[in-house]
Amino acid sequence: MFWFALAVNTAAITVLSYVLYFRRHGRRDLLLAYVALNTGIFAVVAMLTNQEVGLAVGFGLFGVLSILRLRSDLISQGEIGYYFTAIALGLVNAVAAPTPWVMLGLNALLLTGPYTADHPRLLSRHGRRVVTLDVVHEDPVALRQDLEARLRARLRGVEVTEVDYARDLMVVDVRYQLPRTEPAAERGASPLPTWMAGR
Repeated sequence: MFWFALAVNTAAITVLSYVLYFRRHGRRDLLLAYVALNTGIFAVVAMLTNQEVGLAVGFGLFGVLSILRLRSDLISQGEIGYYFTAIALGLVNAVAAPTPWVMLGLNALLLTGPYTADHPRLLSRHGRRVVTLDVVHEDPVALRQDLEARLRARLRGVEVTEVDYARDLMVVDVRYQLPRTEPAAERGASPLPTWMAGR
C-alpha cells in the first residue's frame, strides 16, 4: 500500500502545485517549496506510522510546520492556503494508506477546495489593495471619494493603517468591487490605473 499511497501523493501534489498554483500564479520558487514540503511530510509520517513513536510525533510535526512563515520572501494569504494544503496532502496520504478509498476521497476534497476558492472567475470583480496617498484626508467622506476616483471602483471597506503628517501621506487598506461594465476586467487586463501597478 505504500507505493500506491506514494503514487497518489505524487499525483495530488502535481495537481496542486503545477495545475492549480503555478498555472494561476506563476511563482516557480513556491512550486518547488510545495513539492518539497509535501514529499518530506509524506516520507516522515510514512516512516513514523511504522514505528513505535506513533502518530503523535507526526501530528506534532504538522503543528510545527503550520506555524512556520517563510521570512526570506513575501507570501500572500492565498499562497499560505496552498502551503497548508500541501502539508495536509502529505499527512493524509501517509496516514490513510491502509484505506485507499478514504485516502482518495480526502485527496479529492483537499484539491477541490483550492480549485474552487482560487478560481479566477470566482468573485473576479472583488479585490484588495494597499494604497499610499500623497495627501492626508481628515474627512472620511473625502477619503472614500478620492479612493473611488483613483480606483474607479465601489469601495467595500477602507482601513487607514498609517498617517504621516511630516511627509503628508497616508496608507490605506482598501477592499473594492469593480463595475460590471469595466472593459479592462473583461479582457483580463489590470483594471487599475498605471500608477497602481505593482502595489
